Amino acid sequence: MVFFTTPELMEIGGMPLTTPYDKPTRLEALQYYRKVVDAVQLQITLHEEVLTIERDDEAGEQIFLLETRSNHGVRRVRKARTVVLAMGYYDEPNYLGVPGEDLSHVKHYYDEAHPYYRQRVVIVGGKNSAAETALELYRNGAHVTLVHRGATLGDSVKYWVKPDIENRIRDGSIAARFRTRITEIRPTEVVVRSDEGAVGTGALGTIPAESVLLLTGYHADPEFLRRAGVEVNRETDEPRHNPETFETNIPNLYIAGGQLAGRKTGTFFIENGRFHGERIARVIAERLA
Repeated sequence: MVFFTTPELMEIGGMPLTTPYDKPTRLEALQYYRKVVDAVQLQITLHEEVLTIERDDEAGEQIFLLETRSNHGVRRVRKARTVVLAMGYYDEPNYLGVPGEDLSHVKHYYDEAHPYYRQRVVIVGGKNSAAETALELYRNGAHVTLVHRGATLGDSVKYWVKPDIENRIRDGSIAARFRTRITEIRPTEVVVRSDEGAVGTGALGTIPAESVLLLTGYHADPEFLRRAGVEVNRETDEPRHNPETFETNIPNLYIAGGQLAGRKTGTFFIENGRFHGERIARVIAERLA
């Protein structure tokens, strides 16, 4: 993966991110952020899920109790005066709600191309994830069909990816079915229906598939916020917060990053979301002082 931004716009803590390329790669970013962690000796607990966040009084002070569970099933309760939720919105995929979506060969996340070698793969989606995955699978020996409900690929597809995917579709290396929706997923094929204006309008058809990748985007988890007491807009899924401090309606409970966007998932990304933590830290420091 190549980030759609320049190195200086990914830097945090005043530490430079160096790369010989115009845009950092996934490996460079991971190495950089690990060096930041080591340089400032951040305390990090990995593979531990927060199950609940509750408030409690201790010696006249309002604190938070966080119940967590490790990937080995060990539970513990952590205490905190301040909690910052920086959960993003990639844990909850947008489901199609069609029969067969729960079959074992259907995935909402893409990892790598090699397991799909010489397989017939149907990819659903029309933005960056779908386009980049289609190209990588094609170049690693998969037979790819892209299915998208829109008339064309999305406008947000990266400018260096768009001509590549369009040329592959044009020369037939990657098959594409626009204005088309999947109505059912079966063990060896998908059932599709073309929308008005497409070839074979309204007709049902099938596409052979050993694997199906539903790359239709993701959304934030508003229910976790509601359980913690945060007020969430029912229509937009945006949490109630102070836009200057990012503090929610719960005192000392903050939200940073993509979770603030609710359903508008293109609102916050690395270039602007990275400043949220700095502002929240400043507010917390001022209160402690």
